[in-house]
Amino acid sequence: MLREQGYEIVGLTMWVWGEKPIDACQLAQRMGIEHYVADERDSFRQVIVQNFIDEYRQGRTPNPCVLCNPLFKFRILCEWADKMQCSWIATGHYTRLESRNGHFYMVAGDDVKKDQSYFLWRLDEDVLRRCLFPLGQFTKFQVRDYLRDKGYTLKAEEGESMEVCFIKGDYRDFLREHSPEIDREIGPGWFVNAEGVKLGQHKGFPYYTIGQRKGLEIALGKPVYVLKINPQKNTVMLGDAEQLKTNHMLVEQERLIDEAECMQSESLTVRIRYRSKPLPCTLSRLEDGRLMVHFLEPASAIAPGQSAVFYIGRRVVGGSFIASQRGIGQFI
Repeated sequence: MLREQGYEIVGLTMWVWGEKPIDACQLAQRMGIEHYVADERDSFRQVIVQNFIDEYRQGRTPNPCVLCNPLFKFRILCEWADKMQCSWIATGHYTRLESRNGHFYMVAGDDVKKDQSYFLWRLDEDVLRRCLFPLGQFTKFQVRDYLRDKGYTLKAEEGESMEVCFIKGDYRDFLREHSPEIDREIGPGWFVNAEGVKLGQHKGFPYYTIGQRKGLEIALGKPVYVLKINPQKNTVMLGDAEQLKTNHMLVEQERLIDEAECMQSESLTVRIRYRSKPLPCTLSRLEDGRLMVHFLEPASAIAPGQSAVFYIGRRVVGGSFIASQRGIGQFI
């Protein structure tokens, strides 16, 4: 697409996991595009994969793509662009850009089901100013049709990419393989209810996530969900769907492009996980400076460690990591 618009293209593939990306090399060769591979496997494992493991060991649900984008993908693209004397960097993310009041904002892609603006909230404006997102104005189906028209039928019929590039299957199996000490150092613990009453044993808190219902392997005569995880006590709180709901949450490491606009907007929404519905909300600062999110209607399954990304309309105005859900206190 970009070459048709008059750009000179140099291809770069970041190799972070698994086998060398031969497909990208072959595709670039077929297109007559100069192509390079950046081998980042060691540093990716030390930073992104280790953070993924550490987050689960702390009872949180990580967002590896949110970390990878600024720390690896876009940083490396910028470094190679400078080295190759390229003015722009381009990726296949389904998102768009908008310049407003001296700021650069991401805007949700036209394909609502494939929009990836959620994963890019930590990118600096200096990076965004160099970005091109040619797929943002298309749907996935339109892109597949474009590839077929250009003769890339096999590429057009490829399956969907995984949400976490280094995991095939269940993340629990990945933890057992790459952090086997979890079973030895943490081991089984207790399921409890909101009053702290023990309900039965679990396999270890890292193997559970907030909102989980399936795979708990405990029969209580009714559907139950993971409400909260206490890593210090190796306990996992269970309860019903109503107990999953909350009106507030604390967030951390927030980045608000225009804080005054976010605080004052009557149209602010937040997405608390990828592909979740934007939820109307307001923001406030606590006396200690921390940021509190207030939902206009109760939100369900608030998972610490996940990203909370703020929008006004389709424009990304900031983001943060969920620190805790309010309304569920400490438990035994």
